[in-house]
Amino acid sequence: MRARDELIAAIRNAGPIDIFVYNAGLLVFGDPLTLDADDVDRMINVNVRGAYFGSVEASRLMPEGGRILVIGSDTADSMPFPGLAAYVLTKAAMQGMARGLARDLGPREITVNVIQPGPTDTDMNPADGPRAAGMLEPMAIKRYGTADEVASLTLYLAGSQARGITGAMHTIDGGFAA
Repeated sequence: MRARDELIAAIRNAGPIDIFVYNAGLLVFGDPLTLDADDVDRMINVNVRGAYFGSVEASRLMPEGGRILVIGSDTADSMPFPGLAAYVLTKAAMQGMARGLARDLGPREITVNVIQPGPTDTDMNPADGPRAAGMLEPMAIKRYGTADEVASLTLYLAGSQARGITGAMHTIDGGFAA
């Protein structure tokens, strides 16, 4: 596939990689009986295939002790709303991928983890957007997370203090999936 080949080439051209963060994501939601199949395929390509092929290619360029971090979603563990089955499928796939790659890359001390944000104030899901009130309802802490909070968790997992953490899911969602 052209997009896969372009992703692999971009990573390869970046040179040696110590830390790889896959933060690409696409959200398609709606009734699974009426969702456009091409839209679902595109989401699977970005959320699953991109995460997998990007992580594998990055690992080829990593020294021992490298870090692979994939941004997933807390919806992989708990989905309180209808219309997100296809999206949740892609985020749950990231969990299995991380567990498998953690085993495969463990002998090289490369860690592989998934960061699972919940409602976070971003362009895709703004804290003052039309879905915000419904998102806050199931949360234990009644506020959206921030990009800085997710970045701080990412930095921790990328650091040397997290060298024994691998194949794990790290949820940061204000209790949304609790």
